Amino acid sequence: MITYIEAELNHISIHKIGNKAQSEPCSLSTEEVDLYDGLVGGLLMQYFLNPFEKVNELYQFYHPTGNLLLNELYHFASEIFDGGGDFHEFTIQIAKHLYDVSGHPKIKTGELYVTHFKNLQIDGELLEAIGIFKSETKETYLKVYPDQRNFEVRYEEDAINLKKLDKGCVIFNTDREEGFRVAVIDQTNKSGEAVYWTDEFLKLKVRNDNYNQTATALTVYKDFVTQQMETEFDMSKVDKIDLLNRSMKYFKEKDTFDIDEFATEVIDNEKAIESFKLYKSNYEEEFDTEIADNFSISGAAVKKQARVFKSVLKLDKNFHIYIHGNNELIEKGVDDMGRKFYKIYYENEL
Repeated sequence: MITYIEAELNHISIHKIGNKAQSEPCSLSTEEVDLYDGLVGGLLMQYFLNPFEKVNELYQFYHPTGNLLLNELYHFASEIFDGGGDFHEFTIQIAKHLYDVSGHPKIKTGELYVTHFKNLQIDGELLEAIGIFKSETKETYLKVYPDQRNFEVRYEEDAINLKKLDKGCVIFNTDREEGFRVAVIDQTNKSGEAVYWTDEFLKLKVRNDNYNQTATALTVYKDFVTQQMETEFDMSKVDKIDLLNRSMKYFKEKDTFDIDEFATEVIDNEKAIESFKLYKSNYEEEFDTEIADNFSISGAAVKKQARVFKSVLKLDKNFHIYIHGNNELIEKGVDDMGRKFYKIYYENEL
């Protein structure tokens, strides 16, 4: 969790980044912004950092060659943290790099803000951090004010909504050898041109921490049940929902994940357990990621994954049956007329 109650905004430089593919310019400022107005600084902190308070998934810088020093943002962040030069000059280099990768015709022009924070908190630890943010979406605001005995209405075009940060990343000065700890947001682009921010500009990959271990393990198991087991084993939809419910119950009740314990308590079938471990191994090889056999379970990741674990049995367009517990209390059958039915046993009507 990221909070900024004790954070200080020490430096901020602003540049305007056009779309290189459309021959739009990159307008570079000559000096930092003077934050003499404390109210403006507070509003900027709110604009930049509020969206990150709900971010749990963290990333790290990488480079395809394996040499982190070839990652431009990793290099600039390291120099800034080391105090090895003028902050504003580094922001100019960051702006030029962003402009160079803004080659997709749909990328929007916007202001780039590069900031330096002190005492920004992540998971209870106060750290130095660098923020890189881009505002692309502009709005029109009305302002009503009194004029003698009447009221006047004016408007402000191309204004920024403080509650809608388009793109941003926060780089924390920790875990440098692994590529730093980085939080990222991209609210505007979901496909196509979206890759330029995380893949081309930042060059990020998911960290292998407890949050991502938990989320990945749940995703792999869900895919295994809904895809692999359906073709390999003769299973009803009720059985699949029961397996998903049991897995979610395991992750909600346990503090740590142990693959053998999980397999015994949740899957409880030797052939299916062997198939699951093979499925996990194939996933690790295909996506070049390791899912540990033991790790601490992240409650935040479980909460997020629980939203996509389906416990609903859909029957034509007439009925939805929500199955949360014992699957032995529901029976499937066919009557004399060939109509399918489910018989449900219960004690109390709530």
